[in-house]
Formats: sequence, structure tokens, C-alpha cells
Amino acid sequence: MTSDAAGLLRNAELRVTRPRLAVLAAVAEHPHADTDTIVGVVRQALPEVSRQAVYDVLAALTGVGLLRKIQPSGSPARYESRVGDNHHHMVCRSCGVIADVDCAVGEAPCLIPSDPDGALDGFVVDEAEVVYWGICPACTAHNVGSQP
Repeated sequence: MTSDAAGLLRNAELRVTRPRLAVLAAVAEHPHADTDTIVGVVRQALPEVSRQAVYDVLAALTGVGLLRKIQPSGSPARYESRVGDNHHHMVCRSCGVIADVDCAVGEAPCLIPSDPDGALDGFVVDEAEVVYWGICPACTAHNVGSQP
């Protein structure tokens, strides 16, 4: 992962630093992790790294497209390293776990909004973000087992 991550950073014209490598590794190992989780994982490898440094690295990596930031309603920002494809997310209403869902169409924007009144007013749609909400299998099993 380290040499691949270093190559990604160089290709994005970013310096290869230990904090950047650690953040990339943390997000790859913990998809859809929130910032607190990423900070904790990075500090296991680099105890001296500040919270602000991790925030700065997340912003830089998201800015160049190496990470994707998602923020489902009612949830803190989360990060993933699956970028460059057209996928969506399924969020459990009970525990908050997030899973990737491949787009049914396969290419962006995957959904075209209806525009009966010209509400788009010249916008060119290049992406559609879909969030599915439901109950994950673990929560479903737990709820079924706990009902009288």
C-alpha cells in the first residue's frame, strides 16, 4: 500500500509525507470512517500527529480526488478511498453502518432530473448522489430476535 499510496500522491502533485500515507492507509482500511476514527487510526501509527494535521490532510486528499467525502443526513462527514466510479451508499437507520451500492446505470450522472419548469436554468448535470436508507442485516436480525 505504501508504494501505491506514494505513487498516488505524486501523481496528484502532492508531497509524500508520513501523515498523508497514514491517512490514505487508515481510510483504505476503514471505508466510510468518520474523522474521529481516522484520527485514532493515524495516531496509532504516528502518535505525534495533531487532529488539525489529519483534518488538513483529509481536505487536501479530498481536494485532489484521492478521497471522497460523504455526509449522509444526520451523520458526521465520512471518507472513502473508492473514487472515480459512479456508486452510491446504503445507510442503516439503526446503527449507521454504510455500504457501497453500485449504480444501476453505470455512468454519471446515472439519474437525469425532470425539468418541467426549467428549474435547472442552464445547469449541466454531471453527478447524482443517491443515498438509500434502510436497516442492515445485523440490526434486522437483532430486532427480530428481541421482539416478543
